[in-house]
Amino acid sequence: MVIVTGGPGWTAQANAPATLDYIRRVHASRRIASVCTGSMILAASGVLDGGPATTKREVVPPESSPLELMRATYPRIDVREALLVERPEGVVTGGGVTLCIDTTLHLLETMLGPRVADETARIMEYQRARRANREGFASVPGAHEAT
Repeated sequence: MVIVTGGPGWTAQANAPATLDYIRRVHASRRIASVCTGSMILAASGVLDGGPATTKREVVPPESSPLELMRATYPRIDVREALLVERPEGVVTGGGVTLCIDTTLHLLETMLGPRVADETARIMEYQRARRANREGFASVPGAHEAT
């Protein structure tokens, strides 16, 4: 499993040939996931073309929404406002920074089972936040949640 994270350096990495080549190679042989603006790096590599994906949505002006930037820049991606999106080939994209916890719990659940994910959330004292995030995204029209 490779998880591509975002952060302030995502724009440089989305334009770095070595990074994009690495993602393409990894995608051919392993599961790959992204959190926050790491999805923008996956988008730049082309591995999200032809399917759904999500990324960070909330911003503070004058920052532009990565979700809207993904829609405008990568028309071959079905961009969704979602907690996370899991594609049939196993690529998982998660929303903004703290939603990486939900994305990681989802990965634990798919790889090791719901008991491991639930116990991890309990130990982290994250059950309420996890439940609230699921409920919050359940009301977003067109949102896709894989859990």
